Amino acid sequence: MLKQKTHTETEFSNEVSVAVTSIVSESSAFERLSASLTEIRKLKGVIGYILRSSTSAVIDVADNEKIFPYAILTSEIHESSVEIVRQFNLGALESVLLEGENIKVLWLSIEDNNISVFMEKSANHSWIIKRILL
Repeated sequence: MLKQKTHTETEFSNEVSVAVTSIVSESSAFERLSASLTEIRKLKGVIGYILRSSTSAVIDVADNEKIFPYAILTSEIHESSVEIVRQFNLGALESVLLEGENIKVLWLSIEDNNISVFMEKSANHSWIIKRILL
């Protein structure tokens, strides 16, 4: 049985206010991914991330006003990608990289966990993928 604990906290650094909102269940894969993403979040060019499973979520985004737009973007990336995969019979969806004019979003699915990492266009997404998969 999963035990759930819910908490919301706001962390402040000298330069940026960062809101970390989480609903955490005790899952080893989820906890491992959360720890990896916490370290990845500190990298230059990483704007934030959303980690979500069927019972848990962690959101860490530099700009609190962009939490909902990023959550909607994440949902749309996933739904659109699933539809493309279905229509073209491409198999299982594992990852998606969406590059815009100023930012890019990396979406990954690992062990029933969905991860979205938001970064500046110049950030190295290949290294982030490797770090998540360690």
